[in-house]
Amino acid sequence: MTPDDTCCVTAEDGGEGDHLQPLLLERVDKGPEKSCQTVLRQRLKKHCTCTSKKAKSKVLGFFPILKWLPKYQLKDWILGDAMSGLIVGILLVPQSIAYSLLASQDPIYGLYTSFFSSIIYALLGTSRHISVGIFGVLCLLVGQVVDRELALAGYLTESGGFSDNNSAVLLAGQGNGSVEWACDRSCYAITVGATVTFTAGVYQVLMGLFQVGFVSVYLSDSLLSGFATGASLTILTSQIKYLLGLKIPRPQGWFTLFKTWYGILTNLGNTNICDLVTSLVCLLVLVPTKELNYRFKSKLKAPIPFELFVVIIATLASHFGKFNTEYGSSVAGDIPTGFLPPQLPSWSLIPNVAVDAFSIAIVGFAITVSLSEMFAKKHGYAVDANQEMYAIGFCNILPSFFRCFTTSAALTKTLVKESTGCQTQVSGLITALVLLLVLLVIAPLFFSLQKCVLAVIIVVNLRGALRKFMDIPRMWRSNPVDASIWLVTMLTSSLVNTELGLLVGLLVSAFCVLGRTQQAQVRELGRAKNREHYEALSSYRGLHTHPGVAVFRYDAPIYYANQSLFKKSLYGRVGLDPVKERLRRLKFEKKQTKNNNKELEEVVGVPDMSEKDGADATVTVSVTPDGKPGPRSVVLDCSAILFLDTAGVNVLKEVRKDYRDVGVKVVLAQCSTSVLDTLERGGYFPDEKDDGDKVFFTIADAVHYIYVQNVPVSNGDCEAKC
Repeated sequence: MTPDDTCCVTAEDGGEGDHLQPLLLERVDKGPEKSCQTVLRQRLKKHCTCTSKKAKSKVLGFFPILKWLPKYQLKDWILGDAMSGLIVGILLVPQSIAYSLLASQDPIYGLYTSFFSSIIYALLGTSRHISVGIFGVLCLLVGQVVDRELALAGYLTESGGFSDNNSAVLLAGQGNGSVEWACDRSCYAITVGATVTFTAGVYQVLMGLFQVGFVSVYLSDSLLSGFATGASLTILTSQIKYLLGLKIPRPQGWFTLFKTWYGILTNLGNTNICDLVTSLVCLLVLVPTKELNYRFKSKLKAPIPFELFVVIIATLASHFGKFNTEYGSSVAGDIPTGFLPPQLPSWSLIPNVAVDAFSIAIVGFAITVSLSEMFAKKHGYAVDANQEMYAIGFCNILPSFFRCFTTSAALTKTLVKESTGCQTQVSGLITALVLLLVLLVIAPLFFSLQKCVLAVIIVVNLRGALRKFMDIPRMWRSNPVDASIWLVTMLTSSLVNTELGLLVGLLVSAFCVLGRTQQAQVRELGRAKNREHYEALSSYRGLHTHPGVAVFRYDAPIYYANQSLFKKSLYGRVGLDPVKERLRRLKFEKKQTKNNNKELEEVVGVPDMSEKDGADATVTVSVTPDGKPGPRSVVLDCSAILFLDTAGVNVLKEVRKDYRDVGVKVVLAQCSTSVLDTLERGGYFPDEKDDGDKVFFTIADAVHYIYVQNVPVSNGDCEAKC
C-alpha cells in the first residue's frame, strides 16, 4: 500500500449515518530514480562545460569589485568612503602595532597584515561595510601556536625586545653538504605565524570550493559571543605583564589563565616602575576618552583618534626621556620601511600546526560571515557566504607569503567604518593607502614606543567584550539555554583552553538541541468549540475531547535517540500500556481456562485473544490502570514531526501493532510529504488494504472517519459528538 492509497480526506461533512467518502489525492510523479552514473555525468556536464556567458559569470562572481565598481556613484559615495577609510586607517596604525604583541610578532608584521587584507578583501569580498584586518581573538590563537613552536624549537625565553627579521644566518649542513637557513627567535616566530596563516587560508578556500559556507550556522551568536568574551579575559591577562614591565614567558597548555597570574604574582617584585607609571597614565587618558567617544558616537561625525595621540606623545616622551636605556623599559625597536621579498611558508611545520589552523580558520570565517550578514541586513543587500569564504581565505593565503598573520573581520573597526559614512569597499582601498604611507615613511619613528603603551591600547579595546558580563541577567531571563551556552563557552575558553572553549561550546549547543528532542512529551489534544481546530488540553481552556477517540501530538522528530521516550510518553499519556494489558489478559485467560469464551466475555468484557484472527472478534473497551475506559482509537497528529529515521518508522509500527493486539486502532494525521515518503520506504504501509492504515490530512477527517467506521451511534449523533 502506498501513501497515494492511504492519504485520505473526507469529502462530505454531513450525511446522517452515511459513511464519509475519502478524497484521494494523487502525489506528483517524481519519475524514475536516476543512477549514480547519470547523476555524476549531469553534474560534471553542468560544472565542467564552459561558455562565454558562464565564464563571465564566474569571473564576476569571483571578483565582486568588477560588478559594483563600474556602477560607483562618485559624487554621492566618495566623500563617505574617503572619510571612513582615512579614520579606520588612522585607528589601524596603533592597533596593528599593538596586536602584534598578541601574535608574538614584530610590529611591522601587524602593519603588513592590515595593509594586504584591506586590498584583497576589497577585490574579493561581497560586504560593503566590514573592515577586515587584525582581530584580537585570532591574534591570541596565532600567538599561542607561535609560543608553543618557539618552546619546542628551543627558544625558551622572550627576547628583550622586538628584533630585526633580517637576522637569518646561512649554516652549512653537517656531513651532507646541504645548505639550510637558521633563524633567530623573531625570524622563527614569523615563520610559524605565516605557516599557520597559510594553512588556515587553504582550509577556508577548500571549504569555499566544496560549498560548505553553511557551517557558520552551527556557530550560534551565544557561542561566538561567549568564545570572544572568554578569549578577551585571556588577552587581558596576557597583557598584564607588559603593563608591569615583566619579562616572563607565555605559559602553554591548559589553564594558562591561572599559570599567567601565578607567574605575574611571583614576579611582582621585578616590576618596572617606568612601565607601570606609563601604563597608569595611558589608562587614565584612554579609558575616559574612549568612553566619551562611545557616549557621543551619535553626535560625532567620526571618533576622535585618541589612541594615535597617545602613541605619538608616548613615543616622544620615551625617546627624549631615554626610557629604554635609562630605565630598562621595553620598546618596539627597529621597524623597517618598505616590504620584504615574498617567502614560502615552512612546509615542515604544517603537520605541527594543521589542527590549530583549522580552528583558527573556522573562527575567522564564522566571525566574518556573521558581521557581513548583520550589516547586509541592516543596509538591505545580500552577501554570499561561500564567496566570503574565498575572500577571507585569500586574505590569509596571499599575505602569508609576505610574513603576515591571520585576519578576519573586526566588529569595532567595522562599526567605526559604518558610522563614518562608508558606502563601498573603496574605503578599504583608502585605508590601505594610509597604511602604505606608514610602511614607507613613518614606521621607523615608532622605535621608542613602549610595549606597555601597546598593551594599554589592547586592554582598552576589550571594553566591548567585557561589557557582556553586565548582560548575563538579561540573557538568562530571555533564554536560559542560550545563556548557559554562553557561560560554558566563556568559562572553558578563559579558564581551561581557548581552542577547547570553541569545541566545548559547539558540543554543548548540539547537546542542547538534542536535549530539547529528548524532553519533548506527547500532548493530548482537544477540539475547540464550533471549530475543527485541535490544541493541547494542558495549554488552553474550553477544549473538548471525543468519547472513545484520543488525539495526541508529539512535538519533535522521532529518531533513534528518542524512540523509546516517544513510546513511553505516548503509552503514559494514553493511560494504557498495550504490552502490559496483553500480559494481564493472558494471565487472566490462564486462570479461566475451565470457563468457555462466552463466560470470559461476560465477566471480563474483553475479546477472545486466543483466536488467530482478531479482526472478527468483538472489539470492546479496554480498561486503563486507573479503572477508566480506555480509548477505542488513537489519532497521532504528525504535523510537528519534522522527520523520521528507520528507528522512528519501526517504533510507529510497534505502537500500531501493540495497540491493535488489544483492540485499539491507531491512525496518523497531518503527515508531511517527507514523513510519508519515509513511512513508505520503511514499509509502514502493509500490502493488504486495511482501514486502520489510512493517513489523514486533517485531525477532523480522522476523527469523523473513525466515528463513522467504528462507533455505533444513532443518526445525527456523530455530528453532536464531533
